[in-house]
Amino acid sequence: MKTFCGRANPTTGALDWVEESEEYDYHQEIARSCYADMLHDRDRNEKYYQGIRAAVSRVKARGERVIVLDIGTGTGLLSMMAVSAGADFCYAVEVFKPMARAATCIIKKNGFSDKIKVINKHSTEVTVGPDGDMQERANILVTELFDTELIGEGALPSYEHAHLHLVQVGCEAVPHRATVYAQLVESEQLWSWAQIRSVQVDERALVPPAVVRECAGAHAVCDIQLSQVPPSAFTPISPLCSMFSVDFSRPVSSAPRSFSCRFVVHAGGRAQVVLSWWDLDMDPSGSIVCSMAPRWTYSDPREYPWRDHWMQSVYFLPAERRVCEGEELSLSVSHDDYSLWYNLSEGHQTDVEQSFCRPCCTCQAHLVWTRPRFGELNNWQRTESYLSALRSVLGKDSVCLVVSDGSLLPIFAHLLGARKVFSLENSGMSKQVIEQFLEANSLKNGVQLLAIRAEQLTSADLEGEQISVLMGEPYFSTSLLPWHSLFFWYCRTALARLLRPGATILPSSATLYLLGVEFQDLWRIRAPCGTCEGFDVSPMDEMVQQSLDFRESREAEPHHLWEYPCRALTKAHPVMTFDFQQCVPEQPINSQGTLPLIGRGRCHGFALWMQYNLTDDITISMGLTKPVNEEGECVWSPHRKQGVYFLQTPWESSGDGHTAVSYNLTFDPSIGDVKMDFSVTQP
Repeated sequence: MKTFCGRANPTTGALDWVEESEEYDYHQEIARSCYADMLHDRDRNEKYYQGIRAAVSRVKARGERVIVLDIGTGTGLLSMMAVSAGADFCYAVEVFKPMARAATCIIKKNGFSDKIKVINKHSTEVTVGPDGDMQERANILVTELFDTELIGEGALPSYEHAHLHLVQVGCEAVPHRATVYAQLVESEQLWSWAQIRSVQVDERALVPPAVVRECAGAHAVCDIQLSQVPPSAFTPISPLCSMFSVDFSRPVSSAPRSFSCRFVVHAGGRAQVVLSWWDLDMDPSGSIVCSMAPRWTYSDPREYPWRDHWMQSVYFLPAERRVCEGEELSLSVSHDDYSLWYNLSEGHQTDVEQSFCRPCCTCQAHLVWTRPRFGELNNWQRTESYLSALRSVLGKDSVCLVVSDGSLLPIFAHLLGARKVFSLENSGMSKQVIEQFLEANSLKNGVQLLAIRAEQLTSADLEGEQISVLMGEPYFSTSLLPWHSLFFWYCRTALARLLRPGATILPSSATLYLLGVEFQDLWRIRAPCGTCEGFDVSPMDEMVQQSLDFRESREAEPHHLWEYPCRALTKAHPVMTFDFQQCVPEQPINSQGTLPLIGRGRCHGFALWMQYNLTDDITISMGLTKPVNEEGECVWSPHRKQGVYFLQTPWESSGDGHTAVSYNLTFDPSIGDVKMDFSVTQP
């Protein structure tokens, strides 16, 4: 059965009605899931297996039958581990229907159907008794309900319910315990993701509004691959603190709680950011540990177990605070059902009321701008490029229209002398944020903010003026893939009737770049697993591939590549240029060609990004920020996501340049999307 679904098109801005199968959402979920990453996580799998074997042995040593409850079974891997370790029976609970089917198939393929029952329910709906889903309570509780923040997937309420209704008193648990660690640091780089800085525009300083400076910000965790933030990017203020532990073998409470850790300041500076991760003790003695600590905490970085389904967390204090070496302070962490937040206080006192007060954005800016967007707006080199471009095109008679979400460009244009400046804002919230900036800098009448779509704009809205300079960063909150920002081009087309003859368009064009790469680790999230700890999980590989084939096998996906090291195996190549001086064409734009594989390695796929040509000599790259060196090292912009096209089967490259990649890319203006196909050309 198919149904019509309305979807906002991020490139064209139109509401597209698409006929989709009723299973489309399932396929989307599976195709973009992290199941492959978990199955490739050898450290995780080995530690779970060791912990399960030890728990089964302890229960058997007591002379009891071993009944296991596996909550969030996924592929059924942990249940199969339990039965292989000697469990008498296992109840495998999985709420996601396609995964429950996959688990049933995998369990059958491995010959465990007689000892594992898959229950397709949320664990809080599972019943126990002669007519229930479980015949009896379990004496071993096995779970993998964790996310980067530990509790963000509802682990605490699930454990709380399980201890009350599904497991025996004194049960064994794998993992047995989790411990959350935190370190307070000063980091100009990370703090730039939380607070906007002043900007110098010629002789004028553009300052952020007090309401923004004093705002505690959004409390949501910033989860990143902290291994890619070098220790040189931060200064430790505190030692690594053990903030709290949860014993999963005992009744667990999901009630809000606070914990604190006193410490003596290591080095004076500005306390700004908390770096956090957690460990799992798979057994009561703590001899089997699965750690989420970043790579730079390891004495031998080669021992670091890479994973993407669990990363590390960055939290921003409600306000930065100057501290002195030797000062005694108290770092507190609070949690509710699903999230954590941190506060800092004097060492001799902990303000419990303040700790329980979850940070909340009151200025709207932290809701309008993402953390990477804050970092982008704070990047002075990028800002100076835009200012230089504006100086070259603006005059005293300039009438400017800015098309970007929550951009400071209209304020820059006014400060640089444009006669009139208008700006289109896509939401009332972003309009409010820019209004706050204008008021804080006594520029309230300098820019007219219009909450109007480009196609609805009239000459009357522009006070009878014609636009002499149409500009954008471009940045749009709905953009994920590089070409989604071509929404600027569609707006430019809709505004053609309001442009002066010979009007300046900034940027004048955009160029899509392509680069063949070998990923250090990211390839794992899309690679088939085959077998995992001796179990055949190929049905999961087949299910993922079917979902990719359903829609997405010829599509790129967005990733922040600064978090995922890779090596270039080709040169960065411009494959398609979009001329903003002209309107969007009616016919598709096609680009075909070949790229020699000049680097030795395994080509896992291709990175794609936009370069915006502001003027003839000023460009802004949303991808590579430095030329690729001889070793193929890539340095990526941390502010925008790049597109990644994964090959179904990696290609081996000898690096002699004889083997080449053939590409075929087509931009379809009617849907605003880029379709792509790649193949290998042998000599």
